[in-house]
Amino acid sequence: MKDDTQLKQDVLGELVFGSALDASRIRAELANGIVMLAGVVPSLAQAHAAERVVQRVSGARSVVMRTRVEVPVTNPPGDEEIADMARAVLHWTAGVPERAVEVEVVNGHLFLWGTVEWEWQRELAIRSLVRLRGVTGITSRVEAHQRLYPGKISERIGRALLQYVEGEAARICVEMNDGVVTLKGTVASEAERAVAHGVAWTHAWCKRGHRRTRAGVM
Repeated sequence: MKDDTQLKQDVLGELVFGSALDASRIRAELANGIVMLAGVVPSLAQAHAAERVVQRVSGARSVVMRTRVEVPVTNPPGDEEIADMARAVLHWTAGVPERAVEVEVVNGHLFLWGTVEWEWQRELAIRSLVRLRGVTGITSRVEAHQRLYPGKISERIGRALLQYVEGEAARICVEMNDGVVTLKGTVASEAERAVAHGVAWTHAWCKRGHRRTRAGVM
């Protein structure tokens, strides 16, 4: 098992060589395998890219993001321009229902609200806006209706986990209570944990759009 010193070197190395990632102003701190990234990035997309890079590092238990987005000062888009771009992106994103998601922008920060049918539509709306120029953050208050019984949702997620993370699925327990899906168990890496999260998000449609995950990594 790696100690924090070795893990920090691996993390910094991955950040330096991460594709299309400017990590020159990102700092990494380690504590018991938990990686905290702090510093400044030029876009929200870069922050997400840095998080994904660290998740691929063997031995990283989880990633805590403390980065700040500073948009380059050369012709930064205004809030109304960002809002217009966001509405256009949502309009042309297949899977996001028309006029289901409303947009407001304050100092480059996107606020979303509305109601969609499925949880994956809520997540799709967020992901489609991450790469917009000038966006410094996204807060979603979009809700997703629950259309399946809790037992059916848990069963559906369990079957999906067997398909995507077959070697680890037997050690993951799926529970659902009051519209919240909880994953419990142990996986071998942060990457496998991320896969399990993605499978759960795709196959769970929660009325409040929230999910708790308790997955230890050994």
